[in-house]
Amino acid sequence: MTQVRELRADAPVADRARLAPGRARLVEAALTTKRSRVRWGRRPLVIAAVFVAVTAVVVTATLLAHGHRAGRESPPAVAPGLDLNGMSARELLEYAARTVEEQPSITEPRADQWIYAKETQEGDDDADFELEKWLRYDGAELASYPRPGAEDPGELETTELNLEGLSDEYDDRSPRQMYRFLSTLPADGEGALKALREENALVDDKSLTQAGNDYTELLVLLDAYAQPPKGLAGLYRALATMPGGELVDHLVEDEAGHEAVAVRFPEPGREGEKRADEWLLDPVTFEIVGQRAIEDGEVVGGNAYVVKAVVDEAGRRP
Repeated sequence: MTQVRELRADAPVADRARLAPGRARLVEAALTTKRSRVRWGRRPLVIAAVFVAVTAVVVTATLLAHGHRAGRESPPAVAPGLDLNGMSARELLEYAARTVEEQPSITEPRADQWIYAKETQEGDDDADFELEKWLRYDGAELASYPRPGAEDPGELETTELNLEGLSDEYDDRSPRQMYRFLSTLPADGEGALKALREENALVDDKSLTQAGNDYTELLVLLDAYAQPPKGLAGLYRALATMPGGELVDHLVEDEAGHEAVAVRFPEPGREGEKRADEWLLDPVTFEIVGQRAIEDGEVVGGNAYVVKAVVDEAGRRP
């Protein structure tokens, strides 16, 4: 760990095409020596290489309950009555918010339970690869195999994190803390943004507008490890207020080969660079199932969630 910190100090920021989105927050909380802004795709390459299995994971209530990506073997159709052609990003996100907030609440995981996640990512050589990990719900430990995807992945390795015990210099929120904050999030967009600003979990970047800093806060929570349905609905409505949102008018294919609805937002504070974040939603349940990085209209990185569930011990699969 000490060697990783030393390497990180002088490491150059990697190109977005070389780092798949979504792997930043846990690395930041576990390894940095100061509280930093969290943006997917802008992490030093050496950290991504050493901790390739540390990737942000979204686990919604339905996925927690059923232990899989609410998926189907054949490509899903868009929800009945929904026509993406001509629909705005705001309209789609409101539709998604209404859909997810109708999901039943579930029992919150125990502190000693683990969130299991398996996902597909685009590699540096454009080859897809799968990762799997286990994160304790209270943020105390992370477990993964040293050779994910190999016929012999090696012995399961567990790292102590103690996210809830870090100092105020860190963004040390555990999955449990994020879940509980989202449980209190107002369902309307403006109310949700007000709550985010009062929480002020990430230090504002003075070079960004208020909307830019709001968007950065939303990035982290949209990548939260566990999301109650009503909290996710509030995030969607808050996201709908962000400037520059665009809805792709057709289904796209994510890194796992599933079709998804894509909502695209430009990166704040990136004048002169045509870069955007793209959130991928299941076309029927409207839960987040992946993310993609866009540059000059082209996909330059991405990840897709294959299996997600709560299990009782590290190493166990649903």
